[in-house]
Amino acid sequence: MSVRPPRKLRAIDKPVSLTPEEIAFVRSLVIYEDPVLLALNKPPGLSSQGGRAQVNTLDELLWAFAKSNGNRPRLIHRLDRDTSGVILTAKTKPAAGFLGKAMMARKFAKTYVALIPGPLSASEGVIDAPMRRDEVGREAYMRICPPDHPDAEQALTRYRILAEGDGATLVELRPETGRMHQLRVHLAHLGRPILGDVRYGGALALGGAPVPRLMLHAAQLSFPHPEGAMKTIAAPWPEDLAVLARRAGLAGVQADQS
Repeated sequence: MSVRPPRKLRAIDKPVSLTPEEIAFVRSLVIYEDPVLLALNKPPGLSSQGGRAQVNTLDELLWAFAKSNGNRPRLIHRLDRDTSGVILTAKTKPAAGFLGKAMMARKFAKTYVALIPGPLSASEGVIDAPMRRDEVGREAYMRICPPDHPDAEQALTRYRILAEGDGATLVELRPETGRMHQLRVHLAHLGRPILGDVRYGGALALGGAPVPRLMLHAAQLSFPHPEGAMKTIAAPWPEDLAVLARRAGLAGVQADQS
């Protein structure tokens, strides 16, 4: 089984001119800041980086925090475009190097919440299902595959049910590995694709109401701080997830988990 290291993030080195509205917007996303780190609560619909067109990405918006010498925060990891939640950046090269090594050593603990249709068979468990990358035209997918497949990558996710409601379940997810689309593919593998996940078969309605996007939120991130000790940062839920959770009878759960 091959083990592929995380893809290196490529920052946009050429300064980007931002409007006052764009600067105010990205500054409103800040949930933690100290001399070497900056963490933001990324909203759904905002790409972390690049893609087909580098327009209105978080990586571009980070130029709002640039210093007079041209230094600016650099992304340490990514979230899918429609996934909301905690995203971490480093303000200095030493901090970026430290955090990159810590991530490679799997010293980051990521906690997500997802809204899925129906129940799960167990209140908690481990999804141990290898995956491989599959290119279909210009699109990339991840597929469950046998562990002896030549392109297989180990993929491990721990989960537990937080609450069950009317036709939906709120589940906490803790990925032990960092494969592309890992949580989405693993839940689809259980027959419970995340609500709104068009790519992997997620339903687009809940109780007759439309599901506007992938209902996946990076709720918490724990990691070793470059200046010592562990740091934990949590991000409040976006309004669309909170509304759907209330619709499914899951009101009050967010307060319990924050």
